[in-house]
Amino acid sequence: MLFCPTCANLLVVSSETGYNKWACNTCPYEFPITKQMTSRTKLVRKAVDDVFGGEEQWKHADATMATCEKCNNDRAYFYQLQIRSADEPMTTFYRCTECAHRWREN
Repeated sequence: MLFCPTCANLLVVSSETGYNKWACNTCPYEFPITKQMTSRTKLVRKAVDDVFGGEEQWKHADATMATCEKCNNDRAYFYQLQIRSADEPMTTFYRCTECAHRWREN
């Protein structure tokens, strides 16, 4: 991606005048393409944070009566998060007290 040195908008490839050029859609800037241009940049992935709290979240979770679909245990830890818009109900996350199977209900 190249950006316009005049207005900092993204340059696009244009061939309106019969030759290829980088052109800005916002201002009159143009730069002729006279040779093949290639560029590769390997991006470094950043570390992903566990936005749901990870294992630490389950240490403080309350328990309730909920049947695990994996082992049929009738007790599970749970917590609720508002992950959708405010007019939608909260999402409840469950974790079985026996087998640690996880599931959620919207």
